[in-house]
Amino acid sequence: MGIDLPVIWFIIIVFSTLMYIVMDGFDLGIGMLYPFIKEREDRDLMMNTVAPVWDGNETWLVLGGAALFGAFPLAYSVILDALAMPLTIMLVALIFRGVAFEFRFKADDTHKVFWDNAFIVGSLLTTFMQGIVVGSIVQGLPIIDRTFAGSYFDWLSPFALFCGFGLAIAYSLLGCGWLIMKTQGHLQQSLYKVILPLTFVMLAVIANQN
Repeated sequence: MGIDLPVIWFIIIVFSTLMYIVMDGFDLGIGMLYPFIKEREDRDLMMNTVAPVWDGNETWLVLGGAALFGAFPLAYSVILDALAMPLTIMLVALIFRGVAFEFRFKADDTHKVFWDNAFIVGSLLTTFMQGIVVGSIVQGLPIIDRTFAGSYFDWLSPFALFCGFGLAIAYSLLGCGWLIMKTQGHLQQSLYKVILPLTFVMLAVIANQN
């Protein structure tokens, strides 16, 4: 019995995608939780909990993309052609978010607010675009003669947009759980107040998907 390489590569891609969702999900979720936390010291603590791991978490995304390109180049080219715009926005947001993460530590008090807002926008855009990409793939892409046959705005479907919203809630919930586990005192109590409504919204999203 020979080794079925496509199946093995498919498992690797799925595994790396799931690892990215779990590992970088709470990282992005922290950025989206920033608007709920106003105190400067609490925001510093939130960011310090992921400072040692945030860039390493994103390597799972690189692994999944590289594996898709190497093992299934046709699928890679179709997805890239169909979803060029949301993928580009996602990559730009990831870069902008990383810059904001690093610059925030070095900025003075007058500029920290700008980098805080950049971190929030970068995290939200990255997550929303990832949800749109996943939703578009699940919904299906029109393909004729092994090439993408739709328009460049097919990703703006209601289902894909709803998936983007759902992923933003899911990542925020992951980030909230991570911070509750890693913090204590005033910040932890504030997050307990946030996690309950997030859980109800997440359950509503799941129920609506069914």
